Amino acid sequence: MSLRTFRRIGAVFGAALSGLLLAATSAHAAPVDFSGAVDVDGCSGSLVRMPDSTDGDNAFVLTNGHCYEGAWPVPDEVLVNQPSHRVFSLLDGKGERAATLRTAKAAYVTMTGTDITLYQLGLSYRQLKEKYGISPLTVSAKRPATGTDIRVVSGNMKKIFTCGIDQHVYRVLESGYLTKDVLRYTSACDTGPGTSGSPVVDKASGEVVGINNTSNRDGGQCTQNNPCEMDRDGVISVHKGIAYGTETYWLTTCVEPGNKLSLDKPGCLLPRPDDRIGVK
Repeated sequence: MSLRTFRRIGAVFGAALSGLLLAATSAHAAPVDFSGAVDVDGCSGSLVRMPDSTDGDNAFVLTNGHCYEGAWPVPDEVLVNQPSHRVFSLLDGKGERAATLRTAKAAYVTMTGTDITLYQLGLSYRQLKEKYGISPLTVSAKRPATGTDIRVVSGNMKKIFTCGIDQHVYRVLESGYLTKDVLRYTSACDTGPGTSGSPVVDKASGEVVGINNTSNRDGGQCTQNNPCEMDRDGVISVHKGIAYGTETYWLTTCVEPGNKLSLDKPGCLLPRPDDRIGVK
């Protein structure tokens, strides 16, 4: 056997071994728990970082726009850098309270196209880790694929729901609000009150790919707590008992170094304030 042939066989064997090790690692991924989950005033949420966040950055807490402590943003309204002193419980892996913390500001709030409140704390990720032993979840920069195995982690209910992403819905309508490119779960995730704002975690990567948003409770059409779906042709459908999540990769396109939200950043996908309706 020539030295060249031997090297080629060795390279092939090495690649195959690496593939087997990667598959084994994926098959034994760490289980999703409550670490970093948040319990806040009847809603859920999570301590999160962006892919490029550093340990010294002031931390983010993520929940729904309809979980904001002020009046719900009206359709087409976007709020930025609002004062906030909201108290919430940060949980450890077992769902026990690890700390009681207070927000410093609501960096971003909207129920237009999505359903997001992004709070910022006065503490850094490093300080939270050193004081309370809690690390943040990372928000994925990728749009999640249909079929992804997910966990919906409710800090308020102290419950973890297991299901998959059934499909991406073009539009979801609910009582005058419209969300875009929405995650529809398989029926196993029977979420309900108290789960709003829960992180939707990709089981394989452990990253946040969405926020639990709403579910159709009674079979109603496009009313509060009874969202409906609309396809590209404007056809409306109703799926009683099915729950939905708003995607979060949009956030990663709008955050600059230092965990600074910038809606003017090139490629930012989040809705911007509309001066025509007097939005701050």
